[in-house]
Amino acid sequence: MRRILVTGGGTGIGKSIAYAFADAGDAVTITGRRPDVLEAAAEGRAITPRVADVTDEEQVTALFEIPYDVVIANAGGGAQAKIRDLSLDDWNAVLDVNLTGTFLVFREALRTMPAGGRLIAIASTAALKGNPSVPAYVAAKHGVLGLVRAVSLDVAKADITCNAICPGFTDTDLADTAITGLMTRFDVDRAKATKMVTSANPQGRLIDPQEIAATALFLASEGAASINGHALSISGGEI
Repeated sequence: MRRILVTGGGTGIGKSIAYAFADAGDAVTITGRRPDVLEAAAEGRAITPRVADVTDEEQVTALFEIPYDVVIANAGGGAQAKIRDLSLDDWNAVLDVNLTGTFLVFREALRTMPAGGRLIAIASTAALKGNPSVPAYVAAKHGVLGLVRAVSLDVAKADITCNAICPGFTDTDLADTAITGLMTRFDVDRAKATKMVTSANPQGRLIDPQEIAATALFLASEGAASINGHALSISGGEI
């Protein structure tokens, strides 16, 4: 039985990924900062919740008293503000959780990860193109992709792979927040706001979190052993 770690596994994409691996028979550990959210997500499945902040080096180190076969760095988030309105505190917070958090998780995972291991970063289409409304998030996710490409070369001979999944707007609470914000800002109904959010996706829809979970399962499979250093865009052809 493989051991799987999913950071930010209590909600959204992380929870869908955790459920997919648990349903496949793997031993799954999820992490996050809110114990009640983690416990609710773990209920009814063979999932172990662990409270940990990925920006805290000691807490991340403590997660790896056992080795994991698959480690998925999913925890992230970002402040919406154009660069002229972005505070240094917000800039640092976004880089800490998205980029430094991924670095800490990958670094500690590799201290004990066995051959055949998989490192997967949940990045974003923001890792592949610009967006003036979220410059800190774009910079952080570009950094995540750069880290993935560097690490993939470092671990290749150890029979470990490192890849990124880059979703477009996904049907999660974060997307709902964006939709609600547009409804207020432009005084439009939910259907119009949703169309605005999904306008970059040629399929004109939100990505289902289960599509991302299925991609993670594939990257962790034997059939993906030669996929290394890639950014897999799950975006309906957006990029």
